[in-house]
Amino acid sequence: MTQIRRICVYCGSGPGRDPDFAAAARKLGQALAKNGIGLVYGGGSIGLMGEVANSVLDHGGEVTGIIPEFLANREHQMRRGNIIRTRDMHERKQLMFDHADAFVALPGGVGTLEELVEQLTWG
Repeated sequence: MTQIRRICVYCGSGPGRDPDFAAAARKLGQALAKNGIGLVYGGGSIGLMGEVANSVLDHGGEVTGIIPEFLANREHQMRRGNIIRTRDMHERKQLMFDHADAFVALPGGVGTLEELVEQLTWG
């Protein structure tokens, strides 16, 4: 079995309808950091994306955010951790796939679902 060093988390750039979603994102981030597993995610600092990334960083973990140029302002690109800016969504999804050993989905919208299904297909 391959060791999991980085997990890609797909989730919304919004907070969701239930405050428990944000709490779960923070708990996941803490668990990743405490177990030495890096986070690969969409690169935003707001919503569930921001919650999980900030939690990983606040607990001493490693974060790689991958965000396309056109979303950098809309999703408030994270200013902490390692940020990779891409030309488009296709490049973003490919790099997220390439940088991760496993994938997790938290609540999100159609974009989250689309990214997860594409990764399953590639896998």
